[in-house]
Amino acid sequence: MVDIAKVRAIDIHTHAEEPCGCHADDGYDDLQSTMAKYFGAPWEHPPTVPQTAQHYREQNIAAVIFPVDAERETGYRRYKNEEVAELAAENDDVLIPFASIDPWKGKMGVREARRLVRDFGIKGFKFHPTMQGFYPNDRMAYPLYEAIQDEGAVALFHTGQTGVGSGMPGGNGMRLKYSNPMYMDDIAVDFPDLKIILAHPSFPWQEEALSVATHKPNVYIDLSGWSPKYFPPILVKYANSLLKKKVLFGSDWPMISPEKWLAAFEQIDIKDEIRPDILKNNAAKLLGFVE
Repeated sequence: MVDIAKVRAIDIHTHAEEPCGCHADDGYDDLQSTMAKYFGAPWEHPPTVPQTAQHYREQNIAAVIFPVDAERETGYRRYKNEEVAELAAENDDVLIPFASIDPWKGKMGVREARRLVRDFGIKGFKFHPTMQGFYPNDRMAYPLYEAIQDEGAVALFHTGQTGVGSGMPGGNGMRLKYSNPMYMDDIAVDFPDLKIILAHPSFPWQEEALSVATHKPNVYIDLSGWSPKYFPPILVKYANSLLKKKVLFGSDWPMISPEKWLAAFEQIDIKDEIRPDILKNNAAKLLGFVE
């Protein structure tokens, strides 16, 4: 288990890639290489989960890690949640396992979610409305949210524009409209005990995200997917004040490395007394590692 007292930070947002990074039969390699160019990632092939663990071990950072299940909308095979959980368990000094279930899978997905929490120690679930092709407040997803809430797990939602498909014809079929963070307001109302994370600075809907997180006690914001040097001033202002206990460090590995993100974070105007909460303490509490 992660020794929270010893790690210097908790990265709430990292991606698991298939061993050898291969989806050659369904186009996933093209998607990944285009994303790598968009983010300026330094690797030729995405790192495996064990390679990710080693990188974070060397950095003395814990990492929440997850796949993205978007089989229905994209045709890309998903990385099995059980395999990610097993690899995370082998590296549990640094890795914290989340899962991903396409909400379109209905009752099958609900059963999987409960089993993953109970049998594999899954701490949360990643949703990507743009990749999965659904409005987050669509009632068809509610049984899955209910299961996640009942099991005490976290629901992490991609929000805002995405690097996925950026620059590809038609954005590779990805529709940005699904990822407006205001849709999460309905979920926060209907599932008040569900711990919700709005992932990323939510361009072009940053103020909507801040509004929901300020108004709803169960909604948090992670700062992944952007270098801190590009954070809008209003996000920095809220992180320093109203949302200082609800903002979380995230990198979006492997597109952005944690050390690169942290170096940029050092250069922005965050109060010294708030930095430890953003980098570790807020996430530790949300994930149940501390009271």
